[in-house]
Amino acid sequence: MTQPVTYSGWQSEKSGFMGRLSGPGFALVAIGCTLLLVPLNLASWAAAALCVPLAVMLLVLAFGRVSGLSADEWILLAVRHQIAVARNQNVFVSGPFAPRSTRTDRQPMDLPGTLARLRILEAPDGLGGLLGVAHDPVAGTYTAVSRVSFPGLALVDTDKQAARVSSWAALLRTFCTEDSPIVRLSVHQRCLPDDGAALRSWTAHHITPDAPPAAVSALSDLMEGAGPAATNRETYLSVTLSAGRARLAIKGAGGGQVGAAAVLVREIHALGGALSTASLQVMEWLSPRKLAQSIRTAYDPDAQAAIATANAAAQKPGWEGVEEGVNPALAGPAAADAGWGTYRHDGAWTVTYQVRTWPQAQVYATFLQPLLRPRRNARRSMSLVYEPLGPRRARQELAREKSKRSSARYLRAKTGRDESEDERREADLARTQDAARAAGQGVVRMTAVLSVTVTDLDELETACAELQADAAASALELRRMWGAQDVGFTAGALPLGQGLPDRRMGF
Repeated sequence: MTQPVTYSGWQSEKSGFMGRLSGPGFALVAIGCTLLLVPLNLASWAAAALCVPLAVMLLVLAFGRVSGLSADEWILLAVRHQIAVARNQNVFVSGPFAPRSTRTDRQPMDLPGTLARLRILEAPDGLGGLLGVAHDPVAGTYTAVSRVSFPGLALVDTDKQAARVSSWAALLRTFCTEDSPIVRLSVHQRCLPDDGAALRSWTAHHITPDAPPAAVSALSDLMEGAGPAATNRETYLSVTLSAGRARLAIKGAGGGQVGAAAVLVREIHALGGALSTASLQVMEWLSPRKLAQSIRTAYDPDAQAAIATANAAAQKPGWEGVEEGVNPALAGPAAADAGWGTYRHDGAWTVTYQVRTWPQAQVYATFLQPLLRPRRNARRSMSLVYEPLGPRRARQELAREKSKRSSARYLRAKTGRDESEDERREADLARTQDAARAAGQGVVRMTAVLSVTVTDLDELETACAELQADAAASALELRRMWGAQDVGFTAGALPLGQGLPDRRMGF
């Protein structure tokens, strides 16, 4: 019997300015050490009484950690959030309060936070239909989103599991080339209560006119009870193209947004074979209205049933005037409020977490399954964001990581501190990754963001506790995105392939 394949080797990036200290943390340490030297130079007990407590406080702020963040990082988060609250930037109101365009005298697509700059464009998909393209003019990116299905891993033998994981790795490796126009891929999955609209539509089409009334009544009662108890999973794959990297191809395709959309369509058509090899079946590339629907149902879960009913009606004869999906101008919420630890949008509340530590031990390919267990009281969303690196940048990034870790080990040795097993393991892993890169393997930056949404505020903390318990079962360490819940919602609850910015951006 074939032994199950296990996986490990995730490496956390060292983003510190010096060792594990950030830039402000390093400044606090430098100031603290300077304050400790002042009493010695002055030979004054009065100066020591003043400088020593200040130095100790600064060192505590630099080295002390709460929930994985240092005190100076908490202070920066709190200051930014309070500035946003003072300027009323944490509150968003849409509808008649949205500013009208001076050029067209119409209300534009109205979205909160970092999505305010987003535009949904139309582009021919090359197959006679329309493709919805999410354009971010600030970042210079164009994103297409597809709804996909996959056979799963839990119920297949280990050989097929390993083959599917290897195929997905090969797909990612194809983008680890110099100047690849694709800068980001994102897999987004939602687990939400089934509204029962599809079941009712199928039943209505298959009930014969001579069916016994008692049987029809019993079937209707069964659907009313079984529909809300069921759960539905939606899986999306987003592909993001950088206009800067693809400028020559865009210029050759006509330039501007039209040329960028044409290059993006060409790239997603080239993905077809690789996706099939990875056992991913593309159900559809989302049109502008379907893309807006995925955004709208995330902001307002109560709209799911009404939209599903309208979509089912649009497929019936005689309803040709009804279109599926949602008007892109109405994709956003009516109102939203970004709190310190929660994000309120329309009639729902969302809490978003980022995966800060991946499993240190060997895990199986199905280790993420507990995260999307069906829950009747909450909707869960998870986004896996991949950023492929070209060979030159991968070499620079890994060399920088090795230099930081070597410097930290040298400083520990000079100060007489023992090296922990974790630090030794990280250094060995960095060398292994660099050797794999030199052998032709690709390097990918990855992050995962999870969101839990409820429509009853009393159930929010219970839903959060259940998510954290399931994350612990997956050997993941989560961190609540304090002070940046609106940005976290954009990355974790929407299938737009949004990465996390370096700094929190207000409304």
